[in-house]
Amino acid sequence: MRGFTCNLIREKNPPSPGYLLALYFNLIQGNRMASFHPHHAPEDCINCEHRHLRMFCNLTPEALEDYDGIGIMMSHARGAKLFCEGDAARNVFVICFGQVKISSTSRDGKTMILKIAGPGDVMGLSAVLANVVHEVTAEAIEPCQVKTVRKQEFVDFLGRHGIASMHAAQSLSSEYMTVFHDAKRLALSGSAAGRLARLLLDWGRSAASGKPEIKFTMALTHEEIANMAGTSRETVTRLLNQFRRDQWIAIKGSSMTIVQPDQLERLTA
Repeated sequence: MRGFTCNLIREKNPPSPGYLLALYFNLIQGNRMASFHPHHAPEDCINCEHRHLRMFCNLTPEALEDYDGIGIMMSHARGAKLFCEGDAARNVFVICFGQVKISSTSRDGKTMILKIAGPGDVMGLSAVLANVVHEVTAEAIEPCQVKTVRKQEFVDFLGRHGIASMHAAQSLSSEYMTVFHDAKRLALSGSAAGRLARLLLDWGRSAASGKPEIKFTMALTHEEIANMAGTSRETVTRLLNQFRRDQWIAIKGSSMTIVQPDQLERLTA
């Protein structure tokens, strides 16, 4: 089928029929695959040209070969839900390409976006290790490639390789720091402009991975950005237009380039 990719990674312990059946139903119920640019979609972990830039995937040759032999590599279309709040934590998900929205919903239906996860981020890890249900929902906000590893497979892999365990601990620490900085941004920033500027800078620098050009894909709506910045959609639209008129940012389609990061930094002070 054109535009469809679902590559089973070579497994030392093949998945059970029940697992494959659940996967099949997950696919036919709407999580259809989307094709990617070839250089963004490695067929396996060993040949991934980006793994050295990603905290969890930057493993020793021995651990990398083992990691390559577990789990499945899947592509998800925009809007596909990898897991939902309240689901049993049966898998760990590592993003290879694309962005995933992590959110939580209150009993009265209000949704808070907690994080935009990107390449190299490990999702569902805290729920798997704590043996609890997922406390958040993970939804693709653009076409994504994700490695999905069954819970026990992942735990066994961590047990075999100390460096993987260390990287998993670093991933959990990164989650904590993200929550801390988000709370700090919302509580201590006195202006909506400062909160929005901090969001843009964080996203841009994460996507740049040390490169001089701070450019990233803005996959969220203005309403969703407002949710994360603790302001209104109208304010986000007004501020983005102002930033563009001041030539601090450049927007082309869904692509945003931060032209003058120093100006945005001044707003966050």
